Amino acid sequence: MTDKKISVAVIKRLPRYYRYLGDLLENDEVRISSKELSKKMGVTASQIRQDLNNFGGFGQQGYGYNVEYLYNEIGKILGLERKHKVIIVGAGNLGQALANYSDFEKRGFILEGIFDVNPRLVGMTVRGIEIKDIGEMEHYVKNNEVDIAVLTIPKQKAIKIGNDLSNWGIKGIWNFAPVDLKVKLSADVVVENVHLSDSLMTLSYNINNNYKNKSVKNDL
Repeated sequence: MTDKKISVAVIKRLPRYYRYLGDLLENDEVRISSKELSKKMGVTASQIRQDLNNFGGFGQQGYGYNVEYLYNEIGKILGLERKHKVIIVGAGNLGQALANYSDFEKRGFILEGIFDVNPRLVGMTVRGIEIKDIGEMEHYVKNNEVDIAVLTIPKQKAIKIGNDLSNWGIKGIWNFAPVDLKVKLSADVVVENVHLSDSLMTLSYNINNNYKNKSVKNDL
């Protein structure tokens, strides 16, 4: 794979390629052209070729792409050939919903610990994993080579806990707290901020825009 800088837009499209190729594999598809893939994904064939050329291309002129090979190669690019140890910080409704989503394990993200401050939740189990008191988290992270922490906690606590996790050796943070988390203490920690309300508001905008367009047409 090339060492050149890859744009964020390309990186964000890679999981979509991986997902669609996985669907093709389940349907026993052996090969596919960029044109055929573009119709399924709603991305131009030219864009697909440009994206994949960032990593070596993978296709053959006159043949297209071998589905299984491309699926496996994109999985390697995404780092899915190795297992990632995951903990969840915050065992409320969202934290428990994520813990119960077993498909993460199919991608190599293995949930190993859940932590919370609420004494009513501590000691409960989710999919066989006991919720531990957050006071035990530092020792656990330092002694279990945890890769990723998922934060489903209030924004007032997210910044401190994010920085603590950075100091304790975490490699990545998947942040669902309603604040853009920027870990200050370690340049080695990667943060992915997820704002569910932003996605919902985008949906609201598109619904509203469609409604306005239909109203204009009806007035003509």
